[in-house]
Order: sequence, then structure tokens, then C-alpha cells
Amino acid sequence: MYIQLDIGWMHHPFPVSSFRIASAEQIETLRGLGLAEVRYFPKKSDPEFQEPSADVPAATVETEPAPSEPAAAASVDAETLRRRELLEAQNLALAACDQRFSAATRKYQTLERQVSDQPDEARICGEALVAGCVSELLENGDSVIRLLSEGVGERNGLHPVNVLVISLLLGRALGMTSDELHEVGIAALLHDLGKLKLPPNLRQPTASMIPMERTRYESHVGESVTLAKRMGLAEPVLKAIAQHHEMCDGSGFPLRLSGGELSRASQVLALVNRYDRMCNPANGVDALTPHEALSVLFAQLKSRFDSVVLGAFIRMMGVYPPGSIVQLVNDRYAIVASVNSSRPLRPKVIVHDSRVPKEEAPILDLETVPELGIRRSLKPSQLPRDALDYLSPRQRICYFFERAVSGGHDEGDL
Repeated sequence: MYIQLDIGWMHHPFPVSSFRIASAEQIETLRGLGLAEVRYFPKKSDPEFQEPSADVPAATVETEPAPSEPAAAASVDAETLRRRELLEAQNLALAACDQRFSAATRKYQTLERQVSDQPDEARICGEALVAGCVSELLENGDSVIRLLSEGVGERNGLHPVNVLVISLLLGRALGMTSDELHEVGIAALLHDLGKLKLPPNLRQPTASMIPMERTRYESHVGESVTLAKRMGLAEPVLKAIAQHHEMCDGSGFPLRLSGGELSRASQVLALVNRYDRMCNPANGVDALTPHEALSVLFAQLKSRFDSVVLGAFIRMMGVYPPGSIVQLVNDRYAIVASVNSSRPLRPKVIVHDSRVPKEEAPILDLETVPELGIRRSLKPSQLPRDALDYLSPRQRICYFFERAVSGGHDEGDL
């Protein structure tokens, strides 16, 4: 039978409130809840299920006596306590990622202030930040890509730190060594430093730019390389910064390089930089959802990027990257909260449930609920007003990484 429990998630131990009963243990758990009735949906139930006929006495349906009220209450209390503990752990994990990302953006701000007059100090600051991220990433084993809270971090550090985080994850997926990860991380963090030399209105390209303005905008690449040289950075880092707008098909700038002329680090940086700008453009009206950005990269822009790098990026981010708004197969709305890069097709989601306060909404691991998949991706504008308010799609998509939880951990039951 496919059933729905009309009680909040804090009052039952199941991952979701609507599901198909698959075991005798689930029936025993339902009995322990002390419910007067359970709603079920014949059309979603297995075809062979038959309702008890009207002339069958109710006593023959109840094969075992229900637990006493004190036992049922104790079971509910234990599950409620367990859920609260898991919710607290979930919130602590998110807070830790938020804090590390925010700290990284503050360090980037310090680096920006130092780079012109204290280039050696700026280099030390940047290398320490990247070294810490690389070390943590390599120690994690499997890593989860985590969507961060709205408004996290210092504004001028959001893009460079976001590109740093995703570039390191992609570099690791491509099998880069620790030294190579450090080089791609430094290049990712510093690739746009040259924009400090531009007036604010020319730091992002627009369709209305006249040729002179476009040329000035493109000069930020050379300015970034100049600042990186003053910092005494290695040649692979300088090359990646110099090529971060070059495309494999020769359509990039400033030198219109292509294919084999591009380093692996620059190919990684060019792709991640483009993805972040698609999700987080200067004009928020033009923003794509993470799912849309990934679709455009694959369907329309694949010739611009190295096929190996693009393939690894799509596998790592999953079909629905964190921040994507989705509709599940049971018609509920959700936002993708995190993706395990080794199991990207079964992300963790926050599901809209009006019976649960949104600040208490649990993260549901779709890997633990095989029958509950994703039906489609949506734009925030397609959500009903109550679901939009509840899920609060991010105006800006920012990521950090955390250690993946082992298969036996209770978090899989959220």
C-alpha cells in the first residue's frame, strides 16, 4: 500500500511522510505510532493489493494487538529525540561550511588590500588559504558539495572563493596531484585580481559595451597576470590565469588560443569560471539555475571546453547540482542541498512540507529512498508561493565541501 502520514516529520521515524510500505517492520513501526487511521492511495499502491472486503470483520484484519499507549508514547518520544539530534547535527554541519566559506572570503579581502603594496604578504595569505583547502579536501575521502546559506561571505570574495572551491573539487575528480591542486587553486583564487585596475562599471561584460569598453574589460586578464608575477607565483599559475578566458574552440580571449595550447589548469578554471558567472551574473535577472547552467554548458557550449574536463564536471556536480529547484515523483517540491561527488544521481534535498516549520526542515537523502526520485527541474518562478517562501531559492549560489558521511551513519535516514 502507498500511504501518507498526516503528522509532522518530528512525530514519525520514516524518511518521508508519503511512501509505499515494503516490510513488516514498517507496519510494526506504524502500529507503534498509535494513529487512529492512515490514509492510502489505491492508484499508487501495488496492483496486486486488494482491500479487505466489507464483510470481513475488522478483528481479522488486526492480526496482533497494538502496543499499549505508554509503549507507543515512549517509541514516539525516542524517535522525536533522535530526529531533533539529527536536525541539530544537520544545522551544525551547514554552519561549519558557512563559517569556513566566510573566513575564506575575508582572507581574500585581506589579500586584495595587500596585493599592490605588499605582494609578498598577499602571496603568503593566498597560499595559506589554498593549502588549507587542498589539505582538507585530500583528507576527506569522498566529498559532498554543499549549498551554503543565503548571504554568506563578503561580497567581493564570493566569486573567487566559489571558483576556488569548485576548481579544487574538479581538479581532484580529474586526478590532479596535491601540487597541481595547489596551482589550480591559487590561479582560481587570483584570476580576477586585475579587475581592481578597472572602474566598477567595466568589471563585468555586458551586451551594450562598445568596442573600447570591451577591450578595457578584457585587459583584466593581463592585469591579473602582472599582479601574480609581482607576487612571485610559479609559471603554471601564471599560465592558468592568463588563459582563464580562452576556449578550446578558439573563441576566447585575449589571444584566441585553442585545444592543445591550453593547460589543464586553465581548462578547469575556464569552465568553472563560466559556470559560476552563469549562476551568479552581475545582473541577477539573467541568472540561470544550476541545472539550467549545466544543461547549457553541455547542450550549447560543449565545443568551448575540453571534453574530459566537461565530462568530469557534469559527473561531479550531478544532473541537479546543489541549488537546483526540483519536483519529486510524488509531486512535492524541493531544493537540492548537497551532492556526493561519488554518487551524484541521488542528491540530498530539502522538501517543502507545510506541516514542518522551514527552519526545522530535514535534509532527505534520496539514496535512502529509491522510490522517491526527481521528476524534473523548475525555475523558482514556477513554484507556488508557499513553496517558494519555504524553500527560499538562493539569490546567489555558493558552495563549500565537507566529508561524505559513511553509509552506516544515521544521517542517511534524514
